[in-house]
Amino acid sequence: MQENGFFDRAGSTIGDVIRAVVEFLLGIFTNFFGAFGDFIDGLTRSLGINDSFFSIAVLVIGLLILWGGVKSFLRGSIVGGIVKTIIALFILSWLMM
Repeated sequence: MQENGFFDRAGSTIGDVIRAVVEFLLGIFTNFFGAFGDFIDGLTRSLGINDSFFSIAVLVIGLLILWGGVKSFLRGSIVGGIVKTIIALFILSWLMM
């Protein structure tokens, strides 16, 4: 029976380290994507919308337009703020119906 040599032990150690790193990263990303999925489920359930990619994209676009309306009001552009806010409210109300 042959004893394990230096290079066998070194390879085994490096393999164990790589395996530990991969399992650690897998655990982190699994928990991260699980938390992200739970966040999306809670958000869509509370808003009463579907959890599809299209619904989330429309929600983000509506919120960005609403933020643009708020920024227009803060800059002093009353007409632009009203127009952007009304468009955003139409988009968001259509989404939540």
